[in-house]
Amino acid sequence: MHREVQQEIEGLRHQPIKALKARYRELFGEDSRSSNHAHLFRRIAWRLQAQAEGGLSQRAQDRAAELAVDVDLRVLPPKEFWSQLEEAGERERSRRPRRDPRLPEPGTTVEREYQGQMVSVKVLKDGFEYQGQAYESLSSIASAVTGMRWNGFSFFRLKGTK
Repeated sequence: MHREVQQEIEGLRHQPIKALKARYRELFGEDSRSSNHAHLFRRIAWRLQAQAEGGLSQRAQDRAAELAVDVDLRVLPPKEFWSQLEEAGERERSRRPRRDPRLPEPGTTVEREYQGQMVSVKVLKDGFEYQGQAYESLSSIASAVTGMRWNGFSFFRLKGTK
């Protein structure tokens, strides 16, 4: 490698990103989308060496072109990609069952003995009933019973699926 090129590359190591981006623009004729110091440094160093040494041989260029014939070189996804991905996610969410599979069927009573007292909870379609009062979650019932925060599934020992 030429001494001048080697010195220029060494000087780039400690340049701020703004200076590297400016040098990148000079060498490549376009702005870099990256603000990663290591990436910019390597790309600029490669370009400087390629200019000094003459770049790739014609044989290497031909082989690269041959390999690239069948390659779809997309850097960014098409604009519709994100909206299609979101729509697919919404469809998937709408197909999933809304109830946790660990919950018994509505109408079932879940019981647990706690400090000598039987805690009985009726499973409803949209929540739970404990002592005539509606609750949204088993955790809120477990907290009301114990006075501490509890995971409702752990408190009522509902580990597996139905």
